[in-house]
Amino acid sequence: MDGRRVYYSFHDMPLEGGYYGDYGSYGGYGGRRGITFSRTEIVHILISMAVLTVAFSFVFVPYPPLSHIAGAIKNLPLSFLAIVTAFFCHETAHKYMGQKYGYWSEFRMFPQGLLLALFLGITVGIVFAAPGAVQIWGRPSREESGKISAAGPSTNIAISFIFMAVGLFSGGIVASISFFVAYINAFLAFFNLLPFGPLDGLKIFRWNVGAWLVLVAISISMLASIMYI
Repeated sequence: MDGRRVYYSFHDMPLEGGYYGDYGSYGGYGGRRGITFSRTEIVHILISMAVLTVAFSFVFVPYPPLSHIAGAIKNLPLSFLAIVTAFFCHETAHKYMGQKYGYWSEFRMFPQGLLLALFLGITVGIVFAAPGAVQIWGRPSREESGKISAAGPSTNIAISFIFMAVGLFSGGIVASISFFVAYINAFLAFFNLLPFGPLDGLKIFRWNVGAWLVLVAISISMLASIMYI
């Protein structure tokens, strides 16, 4: 050891005297296995999850949502489960792939998007938001960018499949919750696979049209299967 301290985020290093090596090895990503989270990133994730959980809990109550606050509070556990599986796992998958390729990869919330989600949730019972995204520092190739983008929807598809299987082999409240989580994940996968703007689908499409078509077909099949059940 040469006595140097290793930092896992730009936000964790001191303003002076920090190590400014190449981004591939900065923070140890290039030679470190697994996944790492910085203190700043954890704060951003927790705030985003808290806001989205509250906003999403109002989706399941009658209109107008603000007149059914007690019902929204009862929905918080289910809302939290949906946010953990659909949002947190999706973003973590992007982050993991980014770090696997050696890039500085951290989630950063989008405050305006979170406020919009909260406002729409508690006023009209609709959650349409851009809560934030995993930021990749570096110049990933088209293939790397495509695979990093594909990691999110692929994770949602896998989670959807697992919960649908649980729903099929269970009953009652467990089945209802499982099918709900499966639907949310399948829908998020399909939505993010649309080849427009900043969505994952555009980067995947530019990298490999075949891979994009397969993921879209699977997500649609999952949605159709869950709705049929």
